[in-house]
Amino acid sequence: MIKGLTIRRKQSRTDQSLPILLLLPALIVLLVVQFFPAFYTIWLSLQERFPTGWQFVGLDNYRLLVNTSLFKESIGHTIVFLVGYIVLTLSLGFVLASILNTRLRLSGFYLALLFIPWTLADILVGMVFRLLVYPDYGILSGILGNPALFPPKGLSVLTAARPAPLFGSFPFPPAPAMVYLILASSWRALPFITLLLLASLQTISQEIIESARIDGANTWGIARHITIPLIFPTLVVALFNLILTGVNSVGMVFSLTAGGPGTATFVMSYLLYNLGWERLRFGQAAALAVMMALVNWALIGGTMRVTRVDERTA
Repeated sequence: MIKGLTIRRKQSRTDQSLPILLLLPALIVLLVVQFFPAFYTIWLSLQERFPTGWQFVGLDNYRLLVNTSLFKESIGHTIVFLVGYIVLTLSLGFVLASILNTRLRLSGFYLALLFIPWTLADILVGMVFRLLVYPDYGILSGILGNPALFPPKGLSVLTAARPAPLFGSFPFPPAPAMVYLILASSWRALPFITLLLLASLQTISQEIIESARIDGANTWGIARHITIPLIFPTLVVALFNLILTGVNSVGMVFSLTAGGPGTATFVMSYLLYNLGWERLRFGQAAALAVMMALVNWALIGGTMRVTRVDERTA
C-alpha cells in the first residue's frame, strides 16, 4: 500500500515537471537570443566608453541623442517612409490578391513570379535598384535624364535635392531618393503581403459575393462592405508586419541610398547603423535601439487601439 502510494507520488511529480523539462531548451534559447541582448542593450545605453573603460553616465546618451538635429530629422523621414511604404504595399497587395483570387489562367505561374522578390535579400534588392537608375549606364537613366520628361535638366534620383518642405522642417514632399526607396521596399515586401491577403480572400464563400451582386452591389461596394470586413484580421497582421519591417529594416537603405543624398533618407534604422558602426558611438546607438523598441510597441499598441481588433474578431 505504502509502496504504491510512493510510486503514485513520484509519477505525479514527474507529470508536473515534464512540461517544464520539455520547454526548458526553448526557454534557454529564448533567454540567450532575446532577453540577454535586450538587457545588455539597456545596460549599454547607460554607459559610455572612455580610455579607462566603460563608465556609467545615466541618461546622458538619451539626452545627447534627442538634442541632435539628425535624430529629429530621422523621425520625420521615418514617418514619411512608413506612410508611403504601408499605403503603397497594402493597396497593391490587395489589388493583386483580388485579381489572383479570380482564378486566372496560369495563376500558379503568376504566383511563382510574384514570389521571386521575397526570396531576395534586402541588400541585393537595393543594389539592383541602384543600378537601374545609376547615371550613364542604368537602364532607367536614359528616361530619367530626359529634359523633356523631367525639366529642366532631367532627374538624377540618387542625387536630386529634396524639395522645399511644405510644413516647417517636416521632410515633405520627400526627396526623389526617398520615393525611390519606398518603391523598392514595397516591391520587396509585396509578395508576402499579396499571398497573405490572397489566402484570406480564398476563405470567403463565393455565395456571399454572388448574393451581393444579385442585390446590385458593385465591385467597390462588395470590397467595402464584404471583403474588407471579412479579411480585416489579416489586414491587421499585414499592417503589423509592414510597421515592424519598415521601422527596423536597414539593408535596403544601406545598399540603395546610404542615407543620401545628404541626409534625405536618414531613417531611424540607418541612423542606428551610422551611430554604432560608422561613428562608434555605442552608447548612443544602444539608446536609439531602446527608443526604437519603444516606438515599435507604441505603433503596434496604437494600431490595435485604432482598429479595435479584439472587438471585431471576438
